Amino acid sequence: MTITIMRALAVCAALLAPGAAFAQQYPTKPVKIIIPFAAGGVTDIAGRVIAAELSKRLGQQFYIENQGGAGGNLGMGNAARSPGDGYTILFASSSIVVNPSLYQKPPFDIEKDFIPVTKAGGSPNAWLVNPSFPAKTMTEMVDMIRKEPGKHSVASPGAGTTPSLSIEMLKLGLKLDFITVPFAGGGPSTQSVLAGHTPIACGALGNSVAIIKDGKVRALGVTAKKRSASMPEIPTLDEAGIKDQEAETMTGVFVPAGTPKPIVDLLQKEIAAIVNTPDIKARLLELGVEAEGDSQASFDAYVKAEVAKWRRVIEDAKIPKI
Repeated sequence: MTITIMRALAVCAALLAPGAAFAQQYPTKPVKIIIPFAAGGVTDIAGRVIAAELSKRLGQQFYIENQGGAGGNLGMGNAARSPGDGYTILFASSSIVVNPSLYQKPPFDIEKDFIPVTKAGGSPNAWLVNPSFPAKTMTEMVDMIRKEPGKHSVASPGAGTTPSLSIEMLKLGLKLDFITVPFAGGGPSTQSVLAGHTPIACGALGNSVAIIKDGKVRALGVTAKKRSASMPEIPTLDEAGIKDQEAETMTGVFVPAGTPKPIVDLLQKEIAAIVNTPDIKARLLELGVEAEGDSQASFDAYVKAEVAKWRRVIEDAKIPKI
């Protein structure tokens, strides 16, 4: 080996050493995980499961801080302004890829303010009906709506959520005429369907698994490429001949821009391992969340594609910015 090559290798080692040493020492104090919603939702519950395992594996407390408000913008904005030192992590739902197109002035720039770490998992949206509703399949429901334009109402968990945008996609794709009724969250919209006030709803499957199993609502279809492992008996919309309706509510992990790459790599590796541990994977499936833990590159590409997709839906549906 020549002296020149040896010197070059030494320089590279010197440049890499600080980052590597930083990652080996991390974390040296508790780590805050911001969840930009109130406690109790799928993102919150999944985040708590993962946080507990990170605490065990990395020897420091990873604790949850719920910062709900403004459709998730409050917590996401606070995370964007946090130091990029590895001690603030954001567990976001799909609002992080929707809000840039839905709000006039979102308090974050998804490309500049965050580093995507991994997609911990995703829950497809589900079309639900009250058990008394006549339609037993998506095709039957669509036919009913077509025969009675403007008569039927569909509950959504709120403007800008992926279920609400799934409703718009179905409207646009099939040129349907029905009334959308936005509620302040998945809980109230589901309660309306349970009571029969709004006989149809679209919501994250993870929020409805228990009531579907109990027969309190009937699921007609899921907005996924393949059937959900948590409820494989529910067909996809694609199987019903309704194309290009894929949508989900993700649990995505981000860190503020500037976070050292060795720390980002460590978090991706640990979270991917956690969500694919058999018992954790099973616990997430009980929530309707299918574990993933993809690579940084794969998750970054997914985020960019989702931002572009929901921008198109919002523009095509002429949804006014908030």
